[in-house]
Amino acid sequence: MTALAIDNLSHGFGTRRALSEVNLSVEPGSFAVLLGPNGAGKTTLIALATGLYNAQHGDIRIFGHSIRRDPIRALARLGVVFQMPTLDLDLTVGQNMAYHGALHGLSRGEARERAGEELGRFGINDRRDDKVRSLSGGLRRRVEIARALLHRPKLLIVDEATAGLDIAARQLLLSHVRSLCRGGLSVLWATHMLGEVEPSDRLVILHQGTVRWDGRAGDLAPNEGLEAAFLRITGGPS
Repeated sequence: MTALAIDNLSHGFGTRRALSEVNLSVEPGSFAVLLGPNGAGKTTLIALATGLYNAQHGDIRIFGHSIRRDPIRALARLGVVFQMPTLDLDLTVGQNMAYHGALHGLSRGEARERAGEELGRFGINDRRDDKVRSLSGGLRRRVEIARALLHRPKLLIVDEATAGLDIAARQLLLSHVRSLCRGGLSVLWATHMLGEVEPSDRLVILHQGTVRWDGRAGDLAPNEGLEAAFLRITGGPS
């Protein structure tokens, strides 16, 4: 069963069309990159795919469950890291994790155990008693991904999570999330950074609200190169 299926998705704000007949799918255990320049419609697409508001046209299904018709079952299988940070800066790392666990119906003990596992994957379990405000940007993003995985979703959607991070922190996040796919997690990674794309990735290029390329990244332009192909497709720098 497809992890994420987006069919003929269209949405607008007033007279501005943000998305037009977008089709996109993410297969189980795969790492798919949603690439596009700023303003391409990536954040709107993710807002719709995560149920922040309803699409005007089209359907979105998570492991077969429509967000419109069966939102509880659909969203229970979803973990999200939004572009804007959502951690409570005045709570500790552990308190942020516990609150998320409670929202998903986990007992206090179960949430604590899972928090230790997820934070441990990032090597930051020793910071669970620190207030989020004291953490660097890179550490905060690690906590956000750990929190998004606390309820063990089958699909993780990440929107521009590496924006503002240095190269080392960005590479660490990418490496960790890619490794989760080998354990069966499905990932949709939205970015405008070409350097975050690998040849083996499923690549969807979004520009001006429409899909301009959908396929294996290495097949886009083996002779031309990804950057040149991206500029040709979008008509400008990312």
